[in-house]
Amino acid sequence: MKFKLDENFGTRTLRIFRDSGHDVATVREEELQGSTDLRIYEVCRSENRCLVTLDLDFADVTRFPPEQTAGIAVIRVPQNPSLSLLEQLIRQFLTALTQTQINHQLWIIEIGRLRIHQTD
Repeated sequence: MKFKLDENFGTRTLRIFRDSGHDVATVREEELQGSTDLRIYEVCRSENRCLVTLDLDFADVTRFPPEQTAGIAVIRVPQNPSLSLLEQLIRQFLTALTQTQINHQLWIIEIGRLRIHQTD
């Protein structure tokens, strides 16, 4: 699957995705750091990539309709999470992808929980 990692993910997260066999691009690699959320959303749409982000703004389905995308995954973490917790949530997300597809959906991944936004 094709993913775009938002700017708040580092090389260890990138490696987890690539080691799982996914095609991954990052906001950093493409020098999109500091771009507006709308710009990131549009780039993901044009590249047909699922956006993986820590930014809760992307959970606003009125601003960023998931049905027009390859999917949006918002990873919910507590303030100042450890790297191991973040990696745990990423692995939880990747495991969920083996059971169902994210295409055209918003997923919110929390510790031990996956919420899938259903469009009408």
